[in-house]
Amino acid sequence: MAAARPVSGERVPLWSAVGRVLAEDVHAAGDWPPFDYSAMDGYALRAADVTGAGPWELPVSAHQRTGQESAPLEPGTAARIFTGAALPKGADCVVMQEVVEREGDRVRLASAPRAGDNVRRRGEDLEAGALALRRGTRLSPYDLGLLASLDRVEVLVARRPQVTLLCTGDELRPPGGGPPHTIADSNGVAVSALAAQAGGIPRRAPLTRDEIAPTRDAIAEAAGTTDLLITIGGVSVGEHDVVRPALEELGATVDFWKVRMKPGKPLLLARLGDTTVLGLPGNPASALVTFTLFGLPLLRHMQGDRRSLPPLRRAELTAPLRQKTGRRGFYRAALDGDRVTPLSNQASGAVTAMAWANCLVVVPEDVSELSAGSLVEVLSFADC
Repeated sequence: MAAARPVSGERVPLWSAVGRVLAEDVHAAGDWPPFDYSAMDGYALRAADVTGAGPWELPVSAHQRTGQESAPLEPGTAARIFTGAALPKGADCVVMQEVVEREGDRVRLASAPRAGDNVRRRGEDLEAGALALRRGTRLSPYDLGLLASLDRVEVLVARRPQVTLLCTGDELRPPGGGPPHTIADSNGVAVSALAAQAGGIPRRAPLTRDEIAPTRDAIAEAAGTTDLLITIGGVSVGEHDVVRPALEELGATVDFWKVRMKPGKPLLLARLGDTTVLGLPGNPASALVTFTLFGLPLLRHMQGDRRSLPPLRRAELTAPLRQKTGRRGFYRAALDGDRVTPLSNQASGAVTAMAWANCLVVVPEDVSELSAGSLVEVLSFADC
């Protein structure tokens, strides 16, 4: 993506880093675990002290709690120990308390332990200097737990990209009611939420009419203050589609315009100064499908996310699909386990299509018909 410039990094506290993209490799400063410790409540001892025919009895010579420095184990004895407590020096195994009989200060063992039983060794998870997390990892709560165990209190992550949404159209108004023959701007609301979901910080510019001068001015104003400018509407070939001419007047470099896909053929990627511009079509289904396929990966790529592209699944069609060849089709559908049902209304202007769907069925451009029972590629919204 030549037009997409990576964002810079910033250090943030671990507590606020979930969902952010790691901008550095993280190595273990020391061994983890940092010492040998017991994996069970029980008794620590030296396996070599339990020889010959059993059962065996050993005196209990110590009481090893968690958080305490371990003392040397007296030969031929056992130490009461708890999960997470440091293994006494000289001990090499732990016998679970459930298989031990204790009478006073002595324990009886019915079976002989082996060295290493129920012990977690120093450096077993990570040795000092080992790679713990790789740059480009989108941090999950589990990743944060690992970082905390390595005594990190802050982490270097990609800055959240500033995203500006510019919706164009004479017919648009904010939701809440308005004059006849106007419609509520639904695309701006949905795309803004999707951008935030991908790690961006969205803001919405005022709605713009289908005229080149105000559109050009709105683009110019946003371009100097945002990492990604998303225009919605006005990128097709009609006389009121003014986004591409406005960008050209401003000297933008257009990477591509139009994609062989359905819905969403009129799609534009450009660069204006330091700002990446993604021009989406105005029909609701087209806008949301194209942003799901292009905008979300673009935002993740800008943050250095190693997994910017979602995986494709395989599922069985429950109903036939037909299309004209020449454009790759992305059909809104309901995925249930390994079966997928296309929605009946696939119009690009349908506002229900994406809300009632949970996936897109992908049909190659050279395929005109798929029968029920066919295996198809599916992009689940849960993976986006």
